[in-house]
Amino acid sequence: MDRLVHYRELIKQVLTEYDNFGCQAPNKKRETCLVFDETHDHYLWLTVDWEGSKRHKYTHVHIRIKNEKIYIEEDWTEEGIATELMGKGVSSSEIVLAFQSPDVRKYTEFAVV
Repeated sequence: MDRLVHYRELIKQVLTEYDNFGCQAPNKKRETCLVFDETHDHYLWLTVDWEGSKRHKYTHVHIRIKNEKIYIEEDWTEEGIATELMGKGVSSSEIVLAFQSPDVRKYTEFAVV
C-alpha cells in the first residue's frame, strides 16, 4: 500500500477510536467532531459546546501529513497520538512533534522535520 494512503487510514482509524471512546462517557453533553481533509491532509478531532450564550471549541488533536511525514500539530490525549501511531507500526522517524519548537525536537526520538 502506498505510504500516504497508509498514513491516512491509520490516522483516521486512531482518531475514530478516540472519538468512539469519548462518546461512551456518561452524561456526555458535548458534541465531538472528526474532520478528515484528505485533499489537504489535515485531520482533526475536536469538541464543540455551548455554555449559556458562549461558544466553546476544543481541538484535542490536529494532525497533518507533510513532506511524507506525520506532523502532530496538537495533541491533548493522555497517551499521545505518536504512541498510538507507533503501536500501529509507524516509525518514530516518520513522526514530527510539530507542537514542539524545532530546537526542542532534536532532543526527542522523533523526526525534526
